[in-house]
Amino acid sequence: MDAYTSFAPFTAGCLLSPEQIAGPYFRNPKLIRRNISEGADGIPLVLRLTIVDAMTGEPVPDALVDIWHCNARGAYSGWSKVNPDVEVDSADIGAIARTDDDTYLRGAQFSDKSGIVRFTTIYPGFYAGRALHIHVAVRITSGNNYLEERHVAWVGQLYLPEVASRAVLCSRQYEGRSTVRLTNPEDFFYTTMGGDASTLNVHTLGRDSNEDGFFGQMTIGIDTFAASTQIKPEDFDKYTV
Repeated sequence: MDAYTSFAPFTAGCLLSPEQIAGPYFRNPKLIRRNISEGADGIPLVLRLTIVDAMTGEPVPDALVDIWHCNARGAYSGWSKVNPDVEVDSADIGAIARTDDDTYLRGAQFSDKSGIVRFTTIYPGFYAGRALHIHVAVRITSGNNYLEERHVAWVGQLYLPEVASRAVLCSRQYEGRSTVRLTNPEDFFYTTMGGDASTLNVHTLGRDSNEDGFFGQMTIGIDTFAASTQIKPEDFDKYTV
């Protein structure tokens, strides 16, 4: 164990992971890929998520897991021209008009037979009014294909441990902002929507420097028969590239 590790209280087969809002920057670029960075500048983050059935504790294979998050400066692809140092009023999908067709830091993977998906990305930065976080949506499919029947079972946000975030935000790519980030306990969504249970276990990849990057992991327990109220199937069709 090291100083960056934070343990989320999850017991397989016993706990449903808390849902959180999808936020205004959701879109569906239909990109099946492991590396979502597209060369974005930032500290590397290798992410491993394990999707399990919260009722049985069994892995959920062939779930389509989408993630999206902001870059080191707080900007989201598709909204790159929105000033991340100015707080936005709405958290609803589609509430803020897109400004571009960029797709950095977005992508999806199908879970393997062990329920695992892996992503290569960067440690997210922050935007005004929020703590550092990564968005996740899990769709249940009838096959390993975008065109198969599917429903959205779970939508959440993953948070980063405070100790790791403080170290990252001192790095060249993240510093020099005109706004102050919120810590996890200061974030409304973290405190009211189960942020403690949504904090990644994180450790450094190298011994000598944070610049080598981080590895983050979490087990997400979902109800495979549930229909999320945060993102509907038609939202994936409506908010596409």
